[in-house]
Amino acid sequence: MKSCSRNGKNGYGRLGRNALCPYFNGAPYPHDKGNSVKILILGAGQVGSTVAESLVGEANDITIVDTDGEKLRQLQDRLDLRTLAGNAAHPSILEQAGIADTDILLAVTQSDEVNMVACKLAASLYNTPTRIARIRATDYLERQELFSAENFCVDFSICPEQILTDYIVKLIEFPEALQVLEFAGGRVSLVAVRAVEGGPLVGRPLRFLRTDMPQIDTRVAAIFRKDRSINMNGDTVVEAGDEVFFIAATEHIRTVMQELRRRDKPARRVMIVGGGNIGRRLAKTLEHSYQVKLIEHNKKACASIAADLTSTLVLNGDGTDEKLMLQENIGEVDVFCALTNDDENNIMSALLAKQGGARKVISLINRSAYVGLVQGGKIDIALSPAQVTIGSLLAYVRQGDVAAVHSLRRGAAEALELVVHGDRESSKVVGRRVEEIDSPKGATIGAIVRGGQVIIAHHDTVIEAEDHIIVFVNDKRMVRKVEKLFQVNLGFF
Repeated sequence: MKSCSRNGKNGYGRLGRNALCPYFNGAPYPHDKGNSVKILILGAGQVGSTVAESLVGEANDITIVDTDGEKLRQLQDRLDLRTLAGNAAHPSILEQAGIADTDILLAVTQSDEVNMVACKLAASLYNTPTRIARIRATDYLERQELFSAENFCVDFSICPEQILTDYIVKLIEFPEALQVLEFAGGRVSLVAVRAVEGGPLVGRPLRFLRTDMPQIDTRVAAIFRKDRSINMNGDTVVEAGDEVFFIAATEHIRTVMQELRRRDKPARRVMIVGGGNIGRRLAKTLEHSYQVKLIEHNKKACASIAADLTSTLVLNGDGTDEKLMLQENIGEVDVFCALTNDDENNIMSALLAKQGGARKVISLINRSAYVGLVQGGKIDIALSPAQVTIGSLLAYVRQGDVAAVHSLRRGAAEALELVVHGDRESSKVVGRRVEEIDSPKGATIGAIVRGGQVIIAHHDTVIEAEDHIIVFVNDKRMVRKVEKLFQVNLGFF
């Protein structure tokens, strides 16, 4: 019988908040042996299809189930995977999809109930080792006991709306940033910043970073110039327009950002268009620290939102109405967030807001093809919900002991937090200086967290067992090689 305990065996369970066991039948994950992992995805919506697209090229055996046959046909035309049309909560459908020998179940349909029932069936009837469910309803999320082995047997629950809300909050907290991603329980941050003329380091070599900030240790993980990664060394000159990724202890990121661009005024006024799950969550999170206005076109929804919020000003109107924008003083807004379910409306309202004088505009865009087209122009940040969410899922299908994954640059790059085990004999990294490690091209070891201490990695830094290593990979195709580099030899077990 297959089983999965939450703490793992030999003490090497996953170290995230919702730890999952990295063992099947007391043995390492099948992909630690170089075998493909059998993954069953329930739901071919934005999250399911994006996860499938990300994983299908990594030697995984993927099957995806959905009730919409047309969606499945489109996926099968593009990707090398199996599809099955049917209700994901029916045992017969799960059996046809191969649940009996599935390693990881990702239940990400639009229905919380279907996802939970599927996890329960997978555990009770088929002993599926790892079960992950998308859960949207706050009622369920606030009752974590529902997900226990005695109830719905959900090993790990994800709420895309909450993940996206937390992501946007960081962008508002640091208005100069393009991305702010946390690792090691928030101790380390990876930040992307657009370098602008006037920043102290702009037009100067990277080696001056340490000279300018002798008390702060940081590492530039990558520089993208005209959408291409460039080779770096201490003599690399930062140019205006460069997209610079740096790693630092979280308490130092504001100081490092000021090297690349002058600090913007802190955001105070936030306008949100769209009162759906994300817009409402964001307003509720922000309203005690910011002046928040929320525009929603549905009058009935406005009443419900206003009753749920305390200090947010809720307006009934259309986010693409230029007259309404002017009436609500769009020119005084620090951060404008277009968060409706309509991509075109989000793009149009964000463009209107920018034209009207909003300092920073963020647009939610579901169609991934649109994201690259609009970001970096008049729209400061275009967010793909699926790309923001996917990192929470990838951590559970990556090789080795992976505590966190973040998808970067619209899925083209990744940052991983890997936990290293073993000794110098069984590991290719433990007991070695960073300069001795044969890292794949484009992979940068940026930081190490050791017993709560943040260590920025330099050429002479020595890796120790149980370190959490933050690695930036500027080409996602290299991720598999990075994972293999950090795996312990099987003889160690």
